[in-house]
Amino acid sequence: MKTFNVALLGLGTVGTGVYRIIAEHEADLENKIGSRIAIRKILVRDIAKHRTRVPESLLTTDFAEIVSDPSIDVIVEVMGGTHPAYDYIRQALQANKHVVTANKELLAKHGKELLTLADEQGLQFRFEASVAGGVPIVKALKESLGANRISQVMGIINGTTNYILTRMSNEGVDIETALREAQAQGYAEADPTNDIDGFDAAYKLLILGSIAFGSRLDIEKIYTEGIRKITPIDLEYGRQLGYTLKLLAIAKETPEGIEARVHPTFIPSKHPLAAVSDVFNAIYVEGDAVGELMFYGRGAGQMPTASAVCSDIIDVALNCGTRKVCSCIYEKKQLPMEQTVSRYYVRISVKDNPGVLAKISHEFGENKVSLHSVIQLGRGEPVPLVFVTHEVTEANLNQAINGIKSLDCVYSVDNIIRVEGEA
Repeated sequence: MKTFNVALLGLGTVGTGVYRIIAEHEADLENKIGSRIAIRKILVRDIAKHRTRVPESLLTTDFAEIVSDPSIDVIVEVMGGTHPAYDYIRQALQANKHVVTANKELLAKHGKELLTLADEQGLQFRFEASVAGGVPIVKALKESLGANRISQVMGIINGTTNYILTRMSNEGVDIETALREAQAQGYAEADPTNDIDGFDAAYKLLILGSIAFGSRLDIEKIYTEGIRKITPIDLEYGRQLGYTLKLLAIAKETPEGIEARVHPTFIPSKHPLAAVSDVFNAIYVEGDAVGELMFYGRGAGQMPTASAVCSDIIDVALNCGTRKVCSCIYEKKQLPMEQTVSRYYVRISVKDNPGVLAKISHEFGENKVSLHSVIQLGRGEPVPLVFVTHEVTEANLNQAINGIKSLDCVYSVDNIIRVEGEA
């Protein structure tokens, strides 16, 4: 029986999970794929730190020892970050090694170059674990839904922000309190910027959108807005209007081009995504043949992510050199945010005077913003007014908001949140 040799770059949380799965499921894997999968080398920074966890003979601090070994079939990068991961993967491909990675930031910034190189070398390059942890969305879009024209991919693909919004919604706590709880639970990093400000979700959306529409997206053109401005009062007003708030990553193909954006979004409380809570991920997909699908599961964690990595290793072992790995064969226009179309929730603090609503409605109307609903809660200074619009371009909405801000009856425009679907 052939042995398929693997080298791991990194033995942190995910790397340890991959090692465990391959060691504990050895017989099952042999039966499933007809080959033995073996860890041959593991790159670490400090051998002494890891020698009690794995056989010391597997450990090395020298990448050259791995890339120059002709017996190694696939290199699995689970280090994170872009450097030295980028250099190691490029060298691996040049040395005729197949590659598996879980690194969404690397793919967002260098995916085009590395996928092109893999294709030129006739090598496999797989990255299932880069999006949604153990949820098999990448393979589903590439293969299972390959006969479909995908019109929309929309999902909750950052578990940290979903946990925070769940706590804010269910318990009424503010974002700072919910973030501290997420950090205490290990769901958020000490520096939560990538999660809270939406960058992590944007990297993942680039991967999903590029596969879904067969056209590589540009990370610089993905509108990205995090959850820092969300308050419990917005969640309460949304609930009264029949909506639930989520940080959504949205990619849509329209006749004008591809929309790609990450931002807080109100969705109808009856929508399947509205029920996704805590650290779970879910991706909602629309295809012309299959209709609507939703993929749901744990979006992070040692074993779910390691499961996805091992799935890629199995696929490489089964399909060495037989498939084109880069599916971005078109050059489709990616729309700027100003041209995207959405519905909006707008919360404004105003003076408690007659005629205020008429003045604000006039500004909306002058800029072709049609209103779906208006609510006012309470009296006094200031009075909160909440508007939900019909579909309008971002540019028109912004023009209306600029006009509203200039009105002497308006104290402030407190929040603007996009809305998908009707409650």
